[in-house]
Amino acid sequence: MASTTIHSPRDPNTLSNYNNFITTHTVANFKIDFNQKKLQGNVTLQLKSITPAESDYITLDTSYLDIKGVKLDGTAAKWEVLPRLEPYGSPLKISLPSGVADGETVNVDISLSTTKDCTALQWLGPAQTSNKKHPYMFSQCQAIHARSLFPCQDTPDVKSTYDFNIRSPLPVLASGLPTGSKDFEQGEHGEPGTLLYTFQQALPIPSYLFALASGDIASAAVGPRSVVCTGPEELQASKWELEDDTERFIQAAEKIVYPYAWTTYNVLVLPPSFPYGGMENPIFTFATPTIISGDRENVDVIAHELSHSWSGNLVSNASWEHFWLNEGWTTYLERRIQAAIHGEPHRDFSAIIGWKALSDSIDQFGEDHEFTKMIVDLKGKDPDDAFSSIPYEKGFVFLYYLEKLVGKDKWDKFIPYYFTKYKGKSLDSYDFKSTVLEFFANDVEASKKVNDLDWDTWFYKPGYPPKPNFDTSLVDRCYKLAEDWAELSKDGGKADFKPSKDDIAGWTANQVVVFLEKIQSWENPMIKGAVELMGKRYGFESSQNVEVVSRYFGIGLKAKYTAVYQASADLLGRVGRMKFVRPLYRQLNEVDRDLAVKTFEKNKDFYHPICRQMVEKDLFGNK
Repeated sequence: MASTTIHSPRDPNTLSNYNNFITTHTVANFKIDFNQKKLQGNVTLQLKSITPAESDYITLDTSYLDIKGVKLDGTAAKWEVLPRLEPYGSPLKISLPSGVADGETVNVDISLSTTKDCTALQWLGPAQTSNKKHPYMFSQCQAIHARSLFPCQDTPDVKSTYDFNIRSPLPVLASGLPTGSKDFEQGEHGEPGTLLYTFQQALPIPSYLFALASGDIASAAVGPRSVVCTGPEELQASKWELEDDTERFIQAAEKIVYPYAWTTYNVLVLPPSFPYGGMENPIFTFATPTIISGDRENVDVIAHELSHSWSGNLVSNASWEHFWLNEGWTTYLERRIQAAIHGEPHRDFSAIIGWKALSDSIDQFGEDHEFTKMIVDLKGKDPDDAFSSIPYEKGFVFLYYLEKLVGKDKWDKFIPYYFTKYKGKSLDSYDFKSTVLEFFANDVEASKKVNDLDWDTWFYKPGYPPKPNFDTSLVDRCYKLAEDWAELSKDGGKADFKPSKDDIAGWTANQVVVFLEKIQSWENPMIKGAVELMGKRYGFESSQNVEVVSRYFGIGLKAKYTAVYQASADLLGRVGRMKFVRPLYRQLNEVDRDLAVKTFEKNKDFYHPICRQMVEKDLFGNK
């Protein structure tokens, strides 16, 4: 059940009246229509009144939906879709003729279909999939896109259990435990060639974790409680990539927090247009194919998404203004998992890479920008516009700082306490602060430290947090090699340093990333000849690891090394992950705007709607 203590809305990014009602259970009955590219069917919401005075209407979030009809407890209801309010959509207002008393529930049944303007779904034709045989559909609801799938209280401050009943001609996955699939019998409402796939989510989740995918999907076990799902042609490579680490990650996380709550942990490797590294949809993490790099070097994305099983999915930020509570905690747990498996220096090694991502985001926004704060003001704003590495990395640095402040042993006792106290609930930063103060209240030394902490500076100061004294043992050799290249670049290629492929022999891909990012951080670009030499000596030009090749192209673009212009454009036609797409477009735009615009026009239908919208803003501004 969702918390019944919510009485004033903490989330400015919803138009629902969730201070009057909270959704406790949702049933989604949808048919996936690949021909018309829409979902159609109905949803039933069980809503509980949480106000002493009787409420006479319910308001739900919708965006670009075609609402067919509404019933209240089985009887036709009076309803209207109110005018659209950007960027939050069009509220659906449902009248309650007799009111609903505090604590009572009402069942709302809404018939609907999605439209071509739905921002949560991407529809891929057969030509856009790897084997060119079947269409594909997947959803991405974070942050406020679930309202374009069905009317809901689209806020992380409300959690609901779910039943999914999904008809499709192709296999279906959802963010629940599979409970079966069946052919339609004669006389049912199904169609020839479709199956009904059913799923149940018994743990309450916020609307942004509602997830669906359907396509030519095969699966293979990657652990005793895990499978990987992907296209048939990609299955063996995906299985190999994930089977060594998935269960080790789960067991490491369980030791840090407490046992995994969702029964099974599975990964769906999506087509390349998926806009994120991963999305932590419960039961089935949705993941980018860029993690399937053939070297097991990018599976830490799975450690991150798995960590969301505790941070975000069980314990959620109450609004996107407090997004750091989801992502800062998850990044912290991800790096604790890395330390448990690979050794403590690997945690700081990952954090050094994260600091570079933080620096890039702060440089992009500007040090005084609202979106560089840990707690951001999103009133009237689209949370997608604020999305960056800042809540991840600034949140991580804060938690890392707290760990060092009170001591790791004491902090390790706080972690399960925190995740137990808020299990199944949502909280904001002020709840977090009070919980820290409360937990350490009986420890004189730790209590003084957390009470003396300047919480407001951490929460509200824009720009950089204090930089921790990270262990650099794993990056020192990367920095030394970058210094050698700096001398070569300054000397016009005449320095004593003679590059060889042996320079990076035995390196992990992440060490290569640190090396390349050090060069990216130079004030002056590398000379073109050095860029060419590096690409050839180290094989970066032909690397299959997108983490590596995208950074190499970034160095080349900054140096105006024209040989990487078209190669960058080609990569932008193969990868839809915003981590790579947005920086590459911005860099390509600076050196060859015509190619950048032409590349976007060519590939815009390949990108997920969220990615397409963000790149449009990067290239053309807020038109």
